[in-house]
Amino acid sequence: MSAATPLRIVAVSAGLSRPSSTRLLADRLAAAARERLAAEQDRSVEVRVVELRDLAVDIANHLVSGFPPAALREAVDAVTEADGLIAVTPVFTASYSGLFKSFFDLIDTTALTGKPVLIAATGGTARHSLVLEHALRPLFAYLRAVTVPTSVYAASEDWGSTGDAHTDGLPSRIRRAGGELASAVLGRTGSGGTGHGEEDDALVPFEQQLAELRVS
Repeated sequence: MSAATPLRIVAVSAGLSRPSSTRLLADRLAAAARERLAAEQDRSVEVRVVELRDLAVDIANHLVSGFPPAALREAVDAVTEADGLIAVTPVFTASYSGLFKSFFDLIDTTALTGKPVLIAATGGTARHSLVLEHALRPLFAYLRAVTVPTSVYAASEDWGSTGDAHTDGLPSRIRRAGGELASAVLGRTGSGGTGHGEEDDALVPFEQQLAELRVS
């Protein structure tokens, strides 16, 4: 990839209302990643937010017809071609929204292989925060993406909170997650733009893996 080629960060927001706390979180995460990327390298950074709310009818039609309209096809291409992805969903019935899942159902199961992904969610109370680990992280593991360690959940009470001695506030978590995504993007593009070489795909026999775990 040329040094003049912009780095592309795409944020997918599955918020339904307007204005939406889900979109707000997506914007802040994208801004944090862009700020870190701009500070660490001299390439320009392009950020795009894909609002699934605007594509809901197209997504439903594609699921039943198999033919994506131009706007949906362009959004899918933006996601699969991004250098880094931010995926943010509201929590519905203890999981990601149906609109969020339906969009990612349309993406080829190998199209996100090796792609750095920051996962995030919004909800009314903190008791839904485990959705990041029991729903979103397994989804992107199945798609063979590389999720950054810090995921961000924003409950209603988190907005404007600075945290306390034991818990980071939302702004701090956003900065940390954005920084991790930026580092993952730079590591991925710096290694040739794929993030996974042939050696990464080599299968290690199970017996060999067990042998390496044995104490000599």
